Amino acid sequence: MTYELIFRISIAALLGGIIGLERNYRAKEAGFRTHFLVALGSALFMVISQYGFHDSIDGERHTSFDPSRIASQVVTGIGFIGAGTIIFQKHVVKGLTTAAGLWVTSAIGLSCGAGMYAIATAATIFVLLCLEIFSVMLNRFGTRNISLTFTATKADGLTKAIAMLKQDVIRINHYSVKEQHTTEGKVLKITMDVKIKRSDYEEKVAKFIGKLDGVCIEDIE
Repeated sequence: MTYELIFRISIAALLGGIIGLERNYRAKEAGFRTHFLVALGSALFMVISQYGFHDSIDGERHTSFDPSRIASQVVTGIGFIGAGTIIFQKHVVKGLTTAAGLWVTSAIGLSCGAGMYAIATAATIFVLLCLEIFSVMLNRFGTRNISLTFTATKADGLTKAIAMLKQDVIRINHYSVKEQHTTEGKVLKITMDVKIKRSDYEEKVAKFIGKLDGVCIEDIE
């Protein structure tokens, strides 16, 4: 029995690690080690929940036994880890896919801990297909949120920037203008959040930088 339980948590760690490798390849916040540990820990909690208290309740006839009592808490607990990967930055939420991946990895670990290897393997394959196929599709057809920070000596610099972005069918989500006083005189600092097609990102950003006169790009994120 002991070797079988070790096999269960080993398979969980392996499947979680495979998902983690894909996340590492994409340079995401949670990578191989995080997914490996989440799957391993979830499987271990399931094993403990199923087999860890048999000796304690064998002599107690009136003691109820619910093998899901510990495993069910994993679903709640994994939310704290997932929340740590979600970032709200400049009107954009990042890390939701990674958080969802950790949640599914935890479920895969629980499945392995329960001895349901086939469904755990199938879920891992589905996760990888989702992450890779949709990543390719998003890069080709999806959009990307970027933040532009630039300065202009005149107000018409902002007008030209907005006109150029609209001409390139770039959607402006939000922008702010601040007036700053420097040794060279008054300048306008503009921070702009825009949505741009991923496949055209490099070309349009280069065009934006090259065509604007009297505008100095400070930062692109």
